[in-house]
Amino acid sequence: MPKQYDVIIIGGASAGLSAALYTSRQNLKTLVVTKDIGGQALLTDSIQNYPGYQNIGGFELLTKFQEQAMLYGTEFLYDEVQSISRAQGGFTVKSYSQENTAEVIILAFGKTPRDLGVAGENELKGKGVSYCAVCDGPLFKSKKVTVVGNGDNAIEAASYLSSLVSNLYIVQSTEKIRGDEETVNSLKSMKNVEFINGSTVDRILGENSVTGVELKTKDGKNSLETDAVFIEMGYIARTDLVKDLVELNKIGEVVVDKFCATTQEGIFACGDVTDTPYKQVVISAGQGAIAALSAYNYIQRKKGRPTSKTDWKSVHIQKEEKSDFKLSRS
Repeated sequence: MPKQYDVIIIGGASAGLSAALYTSRQNLKTLVVTKDIGGQALLTDSIQNYPGYQNIGGFELLTKFQEQAMLYGTEFLYDEVQSISRAQGGFTVKSYSQENTAEVIILAFGKTPRDLGVAGENELKGKGVSYCAVCDGPLFKSKKVTVVGNGDNAIEAASYLSSLVSNLYIVQSTEKIRGDEETVNSLKSMKNVEFINGSTVDRILGENSVTGVELKTKDGKNSLETDAVFIEMGYIARTDLVKDLVELNKIGEVVVDKFCATTQEGIFACGDVTDTPYKQVVISAGQGAIAALSAYNYIQRKKGRPTSKTDWKSVHIQKEEKSDFKLSRS
């Protein structure tokens, strides 16, 4: 027998957990369905641009997010959603282990960075291998850094890093430099920037941290000393699950308005899965709050009750013990 919720949130990173905190505080019965907790934030051991924390690891920060949501009654199901379909009065969400229903769905499953798929990449994630120049670039100030990728994603990342690092290597597999022409010309004029075209990264070197990369060219292989590798191959929005329910843009992101509402009544979206620019933990968390308050108001309007634009209330927590849960890094 399906269990009925007010809100089901799909995704357990900063957007989903922030949304869960807000819906639970509004006394909405909330379920978060996610394979694991943390998302891309787990790829870094040092977040220095989240307000209130001078320096905090992604694992620690997202643990705090989850703990706070659970204090207000959020439930968690560690599973993968197989389908979302319309049902009487709302939606049915089927995962591998359960089937649940809700009046409102919040999509918060983020985007997945494209991997290089080379030796050393998985082992050194968070130890010099990064997928976010804005997030992790300041950690490598005055060091040697390599950006890998063709096109604008890589060039934008390189432009940001160029003023921070001592040496910047841009590795592209194409013979001709690809990317925004004006930005490329600006990078070419910098003494600390070197383009390495017609090359691919064959292996990332290092044990406890990145020490270099092995490059493959048409003439053979050679090594390049570097302290970090920023993989800028773009992101994959795994939105096949909802392509028949909501509008997607040309790169598969969910289109939302300023209230985080999608084109499907009763479905909201927040975080990196949306077409909102600037993929950052703090932005995703803020969007999660917007989506949650919008979901609350949607339910209130359906029931003919007053809506709300804020959440300033003090909610008494009956039991403030630390909940028994495990935060998975997998």
